[in-house]
Amino acid sequence: MSRFAHRFTVFAIVITGLILCAGLAWERGGAWIGAAAVLAALVLLGCYDLWQPRHAIRRNYPIIGNMRFLFESVRPELRQYFFEGDNDGEPFSRAQRSIVYQRAKREMDKRPFGTQQNVYAEHYEWINHSVAPTHIGNSDFRVLVGGESCTQPYEMSVFNISAMSFGALSGNAVLALNAGAKKGRFAHDTGEGGISRYHREHGGDLIWNIGSGYFGCRDEHGRFDAEKFTEAARQPQVRMIELKLSQGAKPGQGGILPGPKVTTEIAAARGVPQGRDCLSPAAHSAFDSPITLMQFIARLRELSGGKPVGFKLCIGHPWEWFAMVKAMLHTGITPDFIVVDGAEGGTGAAPVEFSDHVGVPLQEGLRLVHNTLVGAGLRDRVRIGASGKVITGFDVARMLAMGADWCNAARGFMFAIGCVQAQTCHTGLCPTGVATQDAGRQRAIVVPDKAERVYNYHRYTLTALAELLEAGGISHPGDLRPQHIVRRIANGEVRLLSELYPTLEPGQLLREEFPNRIYAVAWPMARADSFAPNPMPAAA
Repeated sequence: MSRFAHRFTVFAIVITGLILCAGLAWERGGAWIGAAAVLAALVLLGCYDLWQPRHAIRRNYPIIGNMRFLFESVRPELRQYFFEGDNDGEPFSRAQRSIVYQRAKREMDKRPFGTQQNVYAEHYEWINHSVAPTHIGNSDFRVLVGGESCTQPYEMSVFNISAMSFGALSGNAVLALNAGAKKGRFAHDTGEGGISRYHREHGGDLIWNIGSGYFGCRDEHGRFDAEKFTEAARQPQVRMIELKLSQGAKPGQGGILPGPKVTTEIAAARGVPQGRDCLSPAAHSAFDSPITLMQFIARLRELSGGKPVGFKLCIGHPWEWFAMVKAMLHTGITPDFIVVDGAEGGTGAAPVEFSDHVGVPLQEGLRLVHNTLVGAGLRDRVRIGASGKVITGFDVARMLAMGADWCNAARGFMFAIGCVQAQTCHTGLCPTGVATQDAGRQRAIVVPDKAERVYNYHRYTLTALAELLEAGGISHPGDLRPQHIVRRIANGEVRLLSELYPTLEPGQLLREEFPNRIYAVAWPMARADSFAPNPMPAAA
């Protein structure tokens, strides 16, 4: 009741004021008639706010929610975000949020008076253009995922919805995301919270994310259940299986959903008892070494009926990643794909120290994964996805140039369905109904309207990617290379990303030709039979 009152306090005060003023106007007339008329207009506005379908904040905060849009309309567009923000990168995320809103709502995202970024700032990046631009007729770029052992490969978009669980997101948010994915023919990652009824309702393509809790395919002790997995994985809507080893928000850490938050619907999706604490361990129990990891991947592929199976990780100790590659070489088993999650990613709540200081950022992690697979002679057998603050068409282009085959986005699609980064996800008090299980709050999301915005955001981001490629004289995203992206690294000094992130030659690691100290030290430490390293050489 207190949460209800918190959202509708102003509306209730206005209604009460209208009743009082109407009585006084009847008795005394004069100025009270004008006051009653003003309050009546506000009540009508509040009623309209409650039922209009486009603005979630106004549906949850009638009358007072209009102040946000008033302030937006009178400020110089994004000026404070670019020129008055702090230096931690947040101003640019706000600017990207504005781009998402405009594309989702099909508003013009072109602005006069040149760039609003400091082009002389350190780390500023751009793509070089060509005097012979290309023409791309279709921006629905796709990549085929599925190796030689896969009998049901999946042709996926180069831009998809990243892992966000039902339970972290509301049912209406999941419905809107999946309906948009269905219309745009792109993939929707379930997150590790299992496949809920909200994922199934619209029939959009799903990537089933399986974490250490094995939600949706676990027995009563929390261990992997092959029979439950097979039943769910063979559903036509499930197109790929993603084994989550770690995530960018809090790599190396598990989690717990307290019992009071385990509702009937969350319990059904995860296959856990209602009202009891739901644990996600820090480590998997289905495998304990790189070799058994590869064997488990092969087993999942067989149980799923030959669908693409891969894993997602945020890079940590390099020898652990190298150990996985050595296990691929030792067993001959390769995942169909690997999703590299950057430490800067993560839309859910995480400890500040983990968010800020644990895990490898996306660009470095992605390049390490790509280079290692090339150096091991495996790159043509494994597709690579990338996630971690990928929001705009340029973000996608940069990641593809760094070695990714496709990109996933979480916060961008959250922005598309109304997220305003209130950062109250863990409280259940999300003002737009995106990250809450409060039925009253999530009614603010009108699914058909927000599904169309999800579709628009995806469509126009790929259109922007196509326009960047055309300007660069490039015909397809697969042709992007690090030399196409330029970065200012200091005042007066710029570098191509190909200079900052050199590429290994095919088979170079097999010849033990190490390009830098990371490989020279960590590759010999890696062992296929254990995640624990061999002793570090004394010279290191």
